[in-house]
Amino acid sequence: MRQRLAEEIGGTVRQRAERELRDRILTGALPAGTRLDLDRICEEFGISRTPVREALLELSFQGLVEVAPRSRVIVVGATPEETLDNFAILATLSGKAAEWAARRITPSALGELEDLAKALPATPAGPDLIDANWRFHHIVNTSAGVPHLLPLLRQAVRLIPSNFLAVIPVHNQQEHDELLDCLREGNAGRARTVAEQHVLAAGEALTDWLRARVG
Repeated sequence: MRQRLAEEIGGTVRQRAERELRDRILTGALPAGTRLDLDRICEEFGISRTPVREALLELSFQGLVEVAPRSRVIVVGATPEETLDNFAILATLSGKAAEWAARRITPSALGELEDLAKALPATPAGPDLIDANWRFHHIVNTSAGVPHLLPLLRQAVRLIPSNFLAVIPVHNQQEHDELLDCLREGNAGRARTVAEQHVLAAGEALTDWLRARVG
């Protein structure tokens, strides 16, 4: 039985609708050229028209949909190459965050990362893995101690499907462990390289999947 959107993911109703639609667009479930039916979306998600309209407006600002005459909404989407570019942007920012975190991370944050690193290998693909992976990287990013970096990371992440680990269950525990070692040792340069490679590898895996899906 289909669960309502409000039961599946956190955030405001508008944010949930935006995230779900964006994920479908970025993974090709809603391909370019698709006309979005507002009433059908409301019925499927179990929400009113207002948050759906607001979500579609935000997606239009991101260049993922186009609002055409007579209030028609058409999916613009993103090519596999654009998706890989988005991951490259995120990799650069994540690398810098890891570099700074290696110099500034607290023992408490290191302990949290160690606990997550131990739990990740046994976590099945799905929402739990997505959440654990997000928490791991969030701790690294916040440990950088640069508040202005976080909005940039959030903006970069918005152009990457939040459910890509569910679509492509790629997970390199060795890279997480290596990054954790760098943070323990304070090896800032190596931490940056490992973090960048980790994000780029995920981007390449998703891009390959998208190219195969497009055919």
